[in-house]
Amino acid sequence: MTSTGAPPVVDVADPTAIDAAAAELEKGRVIAIPTDTVYGLAARIDRPEGMAAVFAAKERPPGLALPVLVGRWRQAREIASSWPRSASVIAARFWPGALTVVVPVDPELGAHLGGNGTSVGLRNPRHKFVQALARRAGPLSTTSANIHGAQPCTTAAQVCSAFPGGQIGLVVDGGTCDGRPSTVVDCTVSPPACVREGAIPWSWIEASLR
Repeated sequence: MTSTGAPPVVDVADPTAIDAAAAELEKGRVIAIPTDTVYGLAARIDRPEGMAAVFAAKERPPGLALPVLVGRWRQAREIASSWPRSASVIAARFWPGALTVVVPVDPELGAHLGGNGTSVGLRNPRHKFVQALARRAGPLSTTSANIHGAQPCTTAAQVCSAFPGGQIGLVVDGGTCDGRPSTVVDCTVSPPACVREGAIPWSWIEASLR
């Protein structure tokens, strides 16, 4: 592990990266991770202080809920308070990948994730490190690594510049991450609604639901 001042940085290929990231998450700290879209700030969903720290570091309004990254299907089904058929259909087609499905969530968890507290956006990313970390540490509440309203960070150096004050326990350097954002589909309504069209065209989503 090398240090660039604050926060410390570890290369994604370093064999100790998973252990280091999981240890910070265990402490309720925020870490920055590479994903298949851009860099993200992450905290464990069973660490309320970590989720609160994500909101604080990003200066994110509490009305904007944190999405959650999962490493396997079972984690998604355990988080959702119910699992609509539409979510099953499109997740089976596009996971792992740039698809976020919005499903009902238990209000106790929803209160910490922000937003209306009754739903959560879930995604299984196409990134081996993030999948392995979520399987190891548990589902991760995430948001793009940037101050709210600024451009998302696409390199570890940008993350370190954006968050220099000890707000982040660790940055995992995965090189340049500049993929398109995920497509977000609200599966709490029928028919499902497009919240944001991203890497997966909405027409593909509609076709898979027919």
